[in-house]
Amino acid sequence: MRAVVKYLLPSEDGRVLAVSDVHGNLPFLKGLLAKASFSSEDTLILVGDLLEKGPESLNTLRYVMELCRGGNVHVVAGNCDETVLSLLDGDEEQETRIYGYLLCRPESILCQMGERLGFTLRCRADMSKLRRLVEEHYGPEIRFLRALPTVIETPRFLFVHGGVPSEKNLTALDAWGCMKNDDFLHQDTHLRKWCVVGHWPVTLYDGSIPSARPIISLEKRVVSIDGGCVLKWDGQLNALVLPRNEGEDFSYFSYDGLPTAVALEKQKGSAHSINVRWFENRVTVLERGEEFCRCRHDVSGRELDILTEYILERGNATTCEDSTDYRLQVEPGDILSVVRRTSRGLLAKKDGVTGWYAGAFRET
Repeated sequence: MRAVVKYLLPSEDGRVLAVSDVHGNLPFLKGLLAKASFSSEDTLILVGDLLEKGPESLNTLRYVMELCRGGNVHVVAGNCDETVLSLLDGDEEQETRIYGYLLCRPESILCQMGERLGFTLRCRADMSKLRRLVEEHYGPEIRFLRALPTVIETPRFLFVHGGVPSEKNLTALDAWGCMKNDDFLHQDTHLRKWCVVGHWPVTLYDGSIPSARPIISLEKRVVSIDGGCVLKWDGQLNALVLPRNEGEDFSYFSYDGLPTAVALEKQKGSAHSINVRWFENRVTVLERGEEFCRCRHDVSGRELDILTEYILERGNATTCEDSTDYRLQVEPGDILSVVRRTSRGLLAKKDGVTGWYAGAFRET
C-alpha cells in the first residue's frame, strides 16, 4: 500500500503542537494537553501510535475522535494503529499471527473491543467471531482508522510516524515503511523541510545517558519526539511546540505522571556512564541481592548495579529493563520526578534525564 499524504495549512492564530506514541495512555494525553494549556486556537498533530501497549486504547481512540471534530486536531497513522485493520483486512495466516500477538497483549484494543461486548478471546477459533463483532459494532472507529494519512505535510514541516528519506514523491513510498522505520536519525536522509517523527524512543539514541527529551537534529532537519510513554518505567509524553518562523527555536512540554521531590543537596553529575537499552540488554548476574543485582553488561563488559525488579529471566537468557548508572547533576531546589525510591537514594528524572540521586530531598 502506498503512502497517503494530507496537506495541511495550520491556523495562524495559535500554536502548532506535535505529540506521538500515546499508546493508549489516556491520562498522560489529558495531563499533557492540560499542562500545555492546549486550546481550540492551537493545532494539534498526533504523530501515530495512539493505540496498543497501554491500558486504554479504545477510550483513547474515542477521545481523539472527539477532539478531531473541532477541526484543529489531526492524526497520522502509526504501525500500532494498524492492528484493527490488520485483523479485518488480513487472511487466515494474518489472523493466526494476530492471535499470537493478543495472547501476549491482552490489553490490545481488539481485546478491549470484544470485552465491551461481553466477549473474551479463549482460543484460535474465536478469532472469526472477534472479527465479526468488530465489523458489526465499531463502524465509526474503523472508518476513522482507515482514513488516517501516512504523512501530514505543511509548508515547512512533514509529520510521519517512522520517517521518510526525503519529501520528494511521498505518495510513491510504501506506507508501512513510513510507519515502521526504526532508528531514523541514523539513516541517510535528504530533507529540506523539517520532519517530525515518533516510533523510536529517543532514549535509545544515547548509550551513555537516558534522556526522554525531544532530539532536534539541525543537520538532519529531523525532530524525534517519542518519550517512551508506556514502554519505559520512566517514559514521558512530549508535546513539541513548532516555531512559527525559520530560525526560531523549538520548545516542548512533557508529562510523566510521576511523583516529585525537591532536591536539598548538590550532586555532581557522573562521567563515563552507561545506558543499557533493550536491543543490547543481556546481562550476567554476578551477585544477586534483594534490592540490587551486581551485573556485567554482556555487550560492553561494564559492571553496574541494576534494580532486582528490572532483571528478567527468559529461558537461558538474562536481560534487564532499560537501566543506567548515571548520577544526575543536581542543585539544591531542583525538582525531580521520582521513578523509584531505594535504600541508596532515588532513581529520578531531571528535565527528562534519568539517573541516580543520593542526596537529601523533600517530597512534594
